[in-house]
Amino acid sequence: MERLRKHLVNSLKGGQAFVSIEKAINNISPAVRNKKPNENLHSIWEELEHLRIAQEDILKYMINPGWQSPKWPEGYWAEPTTVLSDDQWEKTYNGFINDLNKVIELVNDPKIDLLVIIPHTTAHTYLREFNIIVEHNAYHLGKIVDIRKALNDW
Repeated sequence: MERLRKHLVNSLKGGQAFVSIEKAINNISPAVRNKKPNENLHSIWEELEHLRIAQEDILKYMINPGWQSPKWPEGYWAEPTTVLSDDQWEKTYNGFINDLNKVIELVNDPKIDLLVIIPHTTAHTYLREFNIIVEHNAYHLGKIVDIRKALNDW
């Protein structure tokens, strides 16, 4: 089980089959955080806020039997904004990183059997939920990298 935990932590941090989280979202120029390369794409902030909301939802689903997920799909995306403050960016960035660290703590908790069904659910294991976070984060971090490249910020 220890090998599986290490594998999950490494996958959550990225940098194996996809770019690391740090490389994808650190040092983004404030001038491009809320820019869209074209009208069909989200901004970097919209993508990161979506990641934060989805990751928070999965984390709270695992640990809080009374958790109510946001309405799909609109509850998982922030309303676009024309002005993005540094405070908004920091709230999104720090929220994403803080929840990621909580997920990693949960993965490393020896009291949790990764293969059992989460007690207050009917069919989902901890492993399933952790894998969803890995896959979802990898996909949207890749989109962030592409947006950064399109905005000449990579």
